[in-house]
Amino acid sequence: MSRERQDLVESLRRHRGFLLYTVRDLTDEQAALRPTASQLSLGGLIKHVAGTERRWMLFATGGAAEMEREPVDWEGQFRMADGDTLASLVATFEKVAAETDALVETLDLDHAHPLPTAPWFEPGATWTVRRVLLHVIAEVSQHAGHADILRETIDGAKTMG
Repeated sequence: MSRERQDLVESLRRHRGFLLYTVRDLTDEQAALRPTASQLSLGGLIKHVAGTERRWMLFATGGAAEMEREPVDWEGQFRMADGDTLASLVATFEKVAAETDALVETLDLDHAHPLPTAPWFEPGATWTVRRVLLHVIAEVSQHAGHADILRETIDGAKTMG
């Protein structure tokens, strides 16, 4: 694997590790708590990040049409649903992560697709696979920060410090 690909995978793994660290030793009930003014829960963040990473990898391999084949529950993706357990959400997260890591080894990082039509994307813009991976790293990192705040609010535990 090239140095660039190694760097991308290592960065993804590092930030995923920060996110997973925030849910260590939690019960399902704690993972479902929404302890701040937002609707975010730790289990919901794990669920959201896994779904987001999966959809972006669908985009990387097949463009907007492939990404949009999976419907998004815009509200429910941030909450633990009946029947969700923290263990099952983490298992899905880890499965998606392994699939992404394997794709990084094979995808053409310079290949680009037009972005889906959405109010948050510039009309007509395209992203390379490389940019998609950088976006996924940013998403995981941002949500790891959110998770750290939630965890500290729940029981005082911190990812760092």
